[in-house]
Amino acid sequence: MRNRNVRLIGAAAAFVALATVVSGCGSDGGGSEGSGDKTETGGGGDLEAIRVPQDYETIQEAVDNAAEGDLVLVDEGTYNEAVTVETPDITIRGVDRNKVILDGEFELENGIRVVDTDGVVVENMTARNYVSNGFFWTGSDRYRGSYLTAYRNGDYGIYAFDAYHGQLDHSLGSGSPDAGFYIGECYKCDAVIDDVISEYNGLGYSGTNSGGDLYIINSTFRNNRAGIVPNAGSYELCYPGRENTIVGNIVHDNNYLEGPGIDVSLLAQGNGILLAGSINNVIERNLVYDHERTGIAAVPFPEEDASDTPPTGDELTKPCDEVKDDPVPEESPGLVLWEATGNRVVDNVVEGSGLADIASGTIPADAENLKRLDNCFSGNNPAKTSPTDLEALAPCEGEGSGGDFAAGAFDLLVLINEQPPAPAKDSYQTTPEPEAQDNMPDALTKAWEKFEGPETPDVDAITVPEKPTS
Repeated sequence: MRNRNVRLIGAAAAFVALATVVSGCGSDGGGSEGSGDKTETGGGGDLEAIRVPQDYETIQEAVDNAAEGDLVLVDEGTYNEAVTVETPDITIRGVDRNKVILDGEFELENGIRVVDTDGVVVENMTARNYVSNGFFWTGSDRYRGSYLTAYRNGDYGIYAFDAYHGQLDHSLGSGSPDAGFYIGECYKCDAVIDDVISEYNGLGYSGTNSGGDLYIINSTFRNNRAGIVPNAGSYELCYPGRENTIVGNIVHDNNYLEGPGIDVSLLAQGNGILLAGSINNVIERNLVYDHERTGIAAVPFPEEDASDTPPTGDELTKPCDEVKDDPVPEESPGLVLWEATGNRVVDNVVEGSGLADIASGTIPADAENLKRLDNCFSGNNPAKTSPTDLEALAPCEGEGSGGDFAAGAFDLLVLINEQPPAPAKDSYQTTPEPEAQDNMPDALTKAWEKFEGPETPDVDAITVPEKPTS
């Protein structure tokens, strides 16, 4: 196994499960505390479930006593616990998304953490005030998070790492220094992010070394430091990020400099969709507007003291499991520039960008280097591009104009050097509290169903969304 510095997963988070007494009361129900019996829900339903706090006082106790195929139904209340899940094929569901609240009080690590366990579904609840993550799957297969709210958490809101065949939908991630939503270190991921809102984070979406049947669709990314940022780097495995499909999203006003941010978000701020060293992505039919720097850009990601250089050729098609244990150079190659190449940017509506609506860049920004990137742009109708006339220079169909790629090229070194100081570490603790969110339909009557993985979305049927009125 490689000895890697895997960002954002500490030894304490990997081995410690904190569970404390529930603060607040659940609704009345049958069954005695700690009985282990499944009780029936009220409201006319006949749903069998393990109830919290009626059957077990804490969510952790209920999860520990659940068996495959069980539904853990959590009543209204505030639960000061950090829950670790190691039982496969269970569902943890709140009766009300806005009134079932896991609260870490800025002391506990993760709200719900699913570890090396498959088929775990978490739905219809809120996690707030954790020092690491709200909802977190790692080493998992067939995961789903639906109707979740995660806000004011110290790393990520809703987070999947080294996890496959997953779905995150109808959820909100807000106020995290890194990202509201993250899928990382997987190829091919087979994952879908659909109908989510991400706001007041460092990044709306971050995905390091992830891709391959990974879809980000029909979602809103607003008021983050930067919007959607797939990226690459050898500090995590399975590099580079590649083959993401980003379609039908609303991405606007990602210039939020007053709130939290770390690492990539400080470099990326002021951009809508930024492909930072990520390759072979499809960016189509998104509405992207009002960014201080760029609307959609493909740029390199500089990594100091990298542990490896970018793979090439057939290495890029190998599944993550086949490359995890590959040897790495004994000495660091030093600074590595992860180039964003082979990206397709088509039929987006992009406007109101400070530097360029669409852009393709590298270092040095000479004509030969820029042409070599093989990024293509068509049908976006940009007012400003970098290089100048980018859609004519690098169309997705037919030959380019033969013009000068160096004319109007980005000075990326200036942008890198303009990054402001990092905000205070605890700045996430005062980000705006979200308004109440839509509840999961039929939470009190829908029986447990095994989650087999996401359906492949019909992206051809997705159109450019309308601009919101407020």
